[in-house]
Amino acid sequence: MSIDYPKIILLPGKERSLLNRHPWLFSGAVKKIEGDAKEGDIVEIFSADNRYLATGHYHEGSIKVRIFSFEQVAPDYDFWKRKLQTAFDYRKSLGIIRNAHTTMYRLIHAEGDEMPGLIIDIYNSTVVLQTHTLGMHRIKEHLVKALKEIYGDALDCIYDKSAETMSKQKVAVTENIFLSGDKKEETVSENGIQFHVNFIEGQKTGFFIDQRENRKLLSSYSAGKKVLNTFAYSGGFSLYALKANAALVHSVDTSKKVEEWTEKNIALNFTEAPHRFFTRDVFDYLKSSGEIYDVIVLDPPAFAKHLSAVKQATVGYRNLNYEAIKRISSGGILFTFSCSQVIDKELFRKIVFMAATQARRNVRIMHQLSQPPDHPISVYHPEGEYLKGLVLYVE
Repeated sequence: MSIDYPKIILLPGKERSLLNRHPWLFSGAVKKIEGDAKEGDIVEIFSADNRYLATGHYHEGSIKVRIFSFEQVAPDYDFWKRKLQTAFDYRKSLGIIRNAHTTMYRLIHAEGDEMPGLIIDIYNSTVVLQTHTLGMHRIKEHLVKALKEIYGDALDCIYDKSAETMSKQKVAVTENIFLSGDKKEETVSENGIQFHVNFIEGQKTGFFIDQRENRKLLSSYSAGKKVLNTFAYSGGFSLYALKANAALVHSVDTSKKVEEWTEKNIALNFTEAPHRFFTRDVFDYLKSSGEIYDVIVLDPPAFAKHLSAVKQATVGYRNLNYEAIKRISSGGILFTFSCSQVIDKELFRKIVFMAATQARRNVRIMHQLSQPPDHPISVYHPEGEYLKGLVLYVE
């Protein structure tokens, strides 16, 4: 197939990761570039002996190309629609599409769906998409057309929430815009629990869909218990604990806005509930509260987004887990998470080990948690397993 794209020629012996279908090409593997490759352009990658290897989007950074095909293709509308249809069919096989009990899910999870740089979340009949690369940002018209064809009348709004993610790529995308329809919020269902989602003002695409299965697990340990949900955002874990008849639930976060959202979500599901929200810094609350809880949830934002921040993040996670382990009852259960991609599972376990040793408590691992199946992890891209969680029994 003769396609007039810039060619990335690799140094000898640097093709192994691509032969193993890893979707990232790093700058250190590149010998030369034939043609004028600019940010976001489609490029083809060739070995030192001129064998075709892959096609992807060019990027000015340590990751030089994000690969979306290991076959020599012309990525036209039909190509991108097939990828969206494949992702849709996979979610359908999970039983999550047209599910009356759960009406929000992830449709596209970047490398996990062979579309690096793209996130698409579904909230009822609303699509919220985020592009993280210029290459994906350029195909938005294809995405909109394909989504409409695949979903038909089940879709009435598409919101592009890429301004912040694209600014990190130094691309001049100055505002989030509606690509179809005009809707600020949805009331969605997750495992039968109702949530108000403001995808314009909310974090990420509006809600943390990736904790769905872990919130459900919390339910099985919450009945009759005193539960603390830290970094609570709009109260996801808190509502699951309340639904499971927890004796008391406290939510802690620094934002007055998310306190309002949490109270609104509670009102959607209960006429009254044993709940209180504390608009406080989590570390300060854990150190000064004096309250002892039976179940504690630690679900902080990413403490490290780059390798350079790992050391500092390790200290932060250790201190956070130490304070929680100190303040949990004997026989208490701690749900602790890291969503930092650069903190892998092994390092996270070591951090929790250090915290338990410092607190001088006997701690057992009950469950090892990750992201749900609508956030798939490619077997060729283990870095896609960004969410790590442990459920701990503290004596």
